[in-house]
Amino acid sequence: MLYAIVGQDVPDSLNQRLATRPAHLERLHALQQSGRLLLAGPFPAIDSNDPGPAGFTGSLIVAEFDTLAAAQVWADADPYVTAGVYASVSVKPFKKTLPA
Repeated sequence: MLYAIVGQDVPDSLNQRLATRPAHLERLHALQQSGRLLLAGPFPAIDSNDPGPAGFTGSLIVAEFDTLAAAQVWADADPYVTAGVYASVSVKPFKKTLPA
């Protein structure tokens, strides 16, 4: 099943986010290589693809896991969690409708 993982950044997290990004992306690439990643990306803090020093407010990952518990375990081990970039993370089942 698909699960939506939404991380909310702590204020002023850009420097820590950038420092931790390679480890975060490594895990996402592993999901992608296993065919389990639907999409992933950050939420810019301003209305721009490149928010510069404004940074980001969080991230969205939609990926396939066997169970909600497995998705939660994966999300809890994210480098953005362990580095303190995310203030909170929610994991919810997700049903893709479109595009078909």
